Amino acid sequence: MSRIFTVSFASVYPLYVAKVEKKGRTKAELDQVIAWLTGFDEAQLASHLDAGTTFEDFFADARLNPDASLITGVVCGVRVEQIDDPLMQKIRYLDKLVDELAKGKSMDKILRS
Repeated sequence: MSRIFTVSFASVYPLYVAKVEKKGRTKAELDQVIAWLTGFDEAQLASHLDAGTTFEDFFADARLNPDASLITGVVCGVRVEQIDDPLMQKIRYLDKLVDELAKGKSMDKILRS
């Protein structure tokens, strides 16, 4: 089991916000990307942040978008579509989406529209 599984999502979320804002994107856009991937609305996301939910529990509660399998590419030197562990793959999907947002991709492309 990877250590990231037990890390609270709330402890990583500010790092995601800082990363995208540093590149001129907004927290609202980040939240939209997270909502697209997980199915969480604003209140559900806030609830997970307030509760300090671990990544494991965060994704256990999520209704992963059916188009999540369209997320491809490399995160931390590993192709996300080739990750065997389902939870690690979901975490890397989120990392990849945050990277794409920070790199200035259009929301249509990020959300696989």
